[in-house]
Amino acid sequence: MGAGKTSIGKRLAPRLQLDFIDLDDEVAMRYGVEKVQWLIEEKGIGEFRNAETETLKSLAVAGKLIATGGGTPCFSDNMEWMKAQGLVVYISIDEKTLLHRLLQTRLEERPLLRGMDENALRDFIHQTLEARLPFYEQASLTYYPLKQKPEELVEMIRSTIS
Repeated sequence: MGAGKTSIGKRLAPRLQLDFIDLDDEVAMRYGVEKVQWLIEEKGIGEFRNAETETLKSLAVAGKLIATGGGTPCFSDNMEWMKAQGLVVYISIDEKTLLHRLLQTRLEERPLLRGMDENALRDFIHQTLEARLPFYEQASLTYYPLKQKPEELVEMIRSTIS
């Protein structure tokens, strides 16, 4: 959350001549809800993860740039599946920046963050990144948006796929 997956994906897809898909939007559409937050609140995080995996694996991914949720690669065999389908990019943002970005959002609209104060959010970010990093490090490429320009990511992707 807060790394910029959707924002970066929307900007990069046209440069790479790819269609953009936000996995959360696809899950919401498939399950007839406005936002995935409803699934998480009503059905629980486990059911959401199942819906997310099912939706991901049903997508025709050729010619697409897909922004997944931050937890997507960490459940089922999603990271292995994504890597078998194409290039996986990890957008690496430090904890302090994630905290700052998330504090600028409406935390009550994020079921996993609802009710957290700044200290709880800081701990959540640290623990979540620590648990997910082994999965993220399996990505084909790592992009550091605070240190690299989008053009550098475009070039890294092009050189990797050509």
